[in-house]
Amino acid sequence: MNPVINFVELENRVISATYRNLMIGAKVMLLDKTSGKPMADPVTRIASSVPNGKLRIRLPETFPLGAYCLQALNAHGDFAAQSVAFYVS
Repeated sequence: MNPVINFVELENRVISATYRNLMIGAKVMLLDKTSGKPMADPVTRIASSVPNGKLRIRLPETFPLGAYCLQALNAHGDFAAQSVAFYVS
């Protein structure tokens, strides 16, 4: 079972994504592609018991511009999946 997270779009400061094979309790965060560091906010947890679904993540108004990707960690905090890079501008 290989977890996958796919960036779909960024529109009006809302990120849309799909995921597959992520279990309940998994955490999805934004990773700064330049520094390689995860952003402290926003962080989304998978609350559905169904392993496939869609996410919508609203970015705060003060979110820094730059290149990012979505990173998923399983319920134990281990790396699970990463999306392609996208730009917040």
